[in-house]
Amino acid sequence: MKYISNVVIPACWSRVDPLKFSESLIIFSVTMFLVIKKPFGIGIGYSSLIGAALTLILGLTTFNQVIIVWDIVWNATFTFIAIIVLSMIYDEIGFFDEIAKKITDYSNGSIGLLFVLMILLGSVVSALFANDGAVLVLTPIVLSLVRNLGLDKKAQIAFVISIGFISDTASVPLTISNLVNIITAGYFKIDFIQYFSVMYLPYIVSVLASLAVLWLFFHSSLPRAVTPRVPPASGLPVRDPAMIKAGIPVLVSLIALYAITGVYGIPISFIAVPVVGILLVIVSLRKSVSARRVLKEAPWQIVLFSIGMYIIVFGLGYNGFIGLLSGLILRISSFPGPLPLLLSGYLFSGMASVMNNLPSVMLGNLAIPLSLSNTHLAYANIIGNDIGTKFTPIGSLATLLWLNSLDKNSGIKISYGYYMKVGLIICIPVLTITLISLYFV
Repeated sequence: MKYISNVVIPACWSRVDPLKFSESLIIFSVTMFLVIKKPFGIGIGYSSLIGAALTLILGLTTFNQVIIVWDIVWNATFTFIAIIVLSMIYDEIGFFDEIAKKITDYSNGSIGLLFVLMILLGSVVSALFANDGAVLVLTPIVLSLVRNLGLDKKAQIAFVISIGFISDTASVPLTISNLVNIITAGYFKIDFIQYFSVMYLPYIVSVLASLAVLWLFFHSSLPRAVTPRVPPASGLPVRDPAMIKAGIPVLVSLIALYAITGVYGIPISFIAVPVVGILLVIVSLRKSVSARRVLKEAPWQIVLFSIGMYIIVFGLGYNGFIGLLSGLILRISSFPGPLPLLLSGYLFSGMASVMNNLPSVMLGNLAIPLSLSNTHLAYANIIGNDIGTKFTPIGSLATLLWLNSLDKNSGIKISYGYYMKVGLIICIPVLTITLISLYFV
């Protein structure tokens, strides 16, 4: 248990200005409403930037504070884009299709085994390609596989929700596994190896707990075995066999570079962006991937959303929320044993479920130094905002995009009510067990 001393927040943040706090809260609430409802098809990034502009115009934050915000998030933002582009490249060359095909062949008609292997695949892809990349890339692949196997709608939903769930709950082991992780690790100056040395155990526990809970919840929806209507390989063309073979060595090399450069304090984006850029040029020259299409389809709206939302949240925090949150964390920290980690993890999860995990994790990061607490609270903040997002559909942008994509492209509509019912039942035990495991690291 170590005291966090490398981040200093001004003492004035402990004050509360009722009028400015109310204005900040209204702007935040209206922005989240626009993000969720998307009236007139307004992109989530533009809605966020409108809220940020209002925050500046009303004097709820200043241009100097915008510079502070950019200093906090620039590395995370560029790294996130690089990782998502990497996942899109691997998807285009057929890397994930090939692995899914092998898994299907290996399951030999056993749907239970296929279910388990797909969840484990999701846990690995989420760790290496970030939760957003994992859920958006794997969902169409899984749907294609289960439809080829002739599974009914009930079984299809079981597979799809499980992939969506594991994409978030397994996004804790590496700094690159979630935008939340990148932001927090950068804010508290936690390098790649240091981060992994703490989070490897919570990751293992989270994956095993998720697998157990998902199996208990969905196994009755799965048939024992089926005979595929078409061969498992159909519909899964391998686009670039040579690049597929190079896929794992490239990943291993990239992670090694993250670890080595992290020791010397080199921002992770300084590695991720150029390496992914070079890879994009290579696959473009091989004509296996359209660089223009990948860059066009990259999640730029999420980048705009995150930057705008950080400015809004910074204003909300500056005008009183940080002081309130810090006081609550300080009280929680006085409890014995693992209770501070459990209760703070529940708190951060609750925040994520009602305000989205990106603003939630930033508020948590800003509040933790004031609480004079131990460094493990930073990791509890990450776990709460990685796993606790599953309580509600608005908990993470990946979930909102995923639900919308399912409804439009696959005909599978998952209501918010059903999602929350499943999320609460599944998420609470996984979150609890994972937070307890953090105490023993």
